Amino acid sequence: MNKKQTRLFAVASTGIAVLVLLVLTVDTHRQFPALTNSQNITESVIRGQNVWHAKNCINCHTMLGEGAYYAPDLTKITQHRGTPYLTAFLKDPSQFYDEQKHRRLMPQQDLTDENIADLIAFMDWVSKVDNQGWPPRPILVTGGSIPGTDLSVAQQADRSASGASGELPPGARPVASGNDPIALGEALFSSVTPTCNACHSTAPGVNLAGPTLAGLSTRAQVTIASPEYKGKAKTVEEFIQESIVEPSAYLHPGAMYSAGGTSFMPTTYGKDLTPEQIAHLVAYLASFK
Repeated sequence: MNKKQTRLFAVASTGIAVLVLLVLTVDTHRQFPALTNSQNITESVIRGQNVWHAKNCINCHTMLGEGAYYAPDLTKITQHRGTPYLTAFLKDPSQFYDEQKHRRLMPQQDLTDENIADLIAFMDWVSKVDNQGWPPRPILVTGGSIPGTDLSVAQQADRSASGASGELPPGARPVASGNDPIALGEALFSSVTPTCNACHSTAPGVNLAGPTLAGLSTRAQVTIASPEYKGKAKTVEEFIQESIVEPSAYLHPGAMYSAGGTSFMPTTYGKDLTPEQIAHLVAYLASFK
């Protein structure tokens, strides 16, 4: 190439690059309303965004991949936890996590009921933004880290208990691949929306947003036989199914699991899952003796 050809090449390639950038920019802005569901930005959502900024939530949390990676990512938090849980949590975080045990404790923000409702509305709007799969995975913080790993204490215990080290949860039997209902239920446990393992551990004594499922089958038998139980289940399998589709039929003891007679567990599984999928989940959970 001579100097003239080099100059023409540089000018042409720069012009093409600028044109491509302009086209992509225009196309991105064209898609913004659909990607962000801008029609759902209500006054409550706007007020909630103001609360988010006023309380500097991003100093600890991430949202859409932005923020400080000290506390859990909140991009999909309303789908993982639900409004009742988040309302109770924001009113008094100390009822849910202990600083000595979990090492990290969200400070009391002294939010009004309106502040809380608006903040949840904002986070719910964010959860429905088409973020093109970003961040690539939820960032879960449930306790202090295990030295030499990037896992929290609860996550490490859960991995060990659920078979990451070749061991099974106490009382659970080995599962086969293919059409084995327990294996299919185990797959659903970490793939349904919201995922069961976002709130429940399978390790003994590791309680997250929901109680541990270790020993669930044995506990279910005791619960059904107790006078405090007012549900309709007669067997362990019926009790587990009832807990999935009607979580408020029996309220597990503990202020962090329910409030005002309503369980914090989402009530959507009965509508979102087929009877066959629920049966698979029941089979898997009933294997925890």
